[in-house]
Amino acid sequence: MFVYHHRVSYAECTVGDHIYHSRYLDLLEAARGEYLRSLGRTVLELQEADYIFPVIEARLRYRAPARYDDWLAIEVRPLLVERVRLNFAHRILNQHGQLLVEAETYHCCTSRDEKPKRLPPELVEKLLPHLAK
Repeated sequence: MFVYHHRVSYAECTVGDHIYHSRYLDLLEAARGEYLRSLGRTVLELQEADYIFPVIEARLRYRAPARYDDWLAIEVRPLLVERVRLNFAHRILNQHGQLLVEAETYHCCTSRDEKPKRLPPELVEKLLPHLAK
C-alpha cells in the first residue's frame, strides 16, 4: 500500500469548515499520480508513451469530514490489473487515524486518441505485487 500525505487548505473547504465533497476526487488523483511516480513512471511519462487512464467510475463513501489544516494520509492500492482495466482502492484518514473516506476508482487504459489499449507490461509487472488481497 502506498501513502500520500496532504494538508487541507482553506481553499478546499466550505463555509462549514470541511472539504467540499468533490475535492476528494482531486486528492485521490494526486495520490494515484504519486503512487505511479513511486513505481518509476510519472503520469506525464506514461501519457507521452501514449497511455492514459481515464476514470470510468468512482465510488466514494464519506464517513467523517476532513477539516481545514488536517493532515491527511491517503492510502492507495491496486484492486484489479487486467488487460485494459485498472482499479484502485483508497482510504483517507486524518492525523488521528480516523477513517474519513473510502473510495474506489475504476480506470480503462487507452491511447491518447481514447482507443482501448493494453496496460503497459512494465507497469503491470510493478503493480501486481501490490494487489489487494
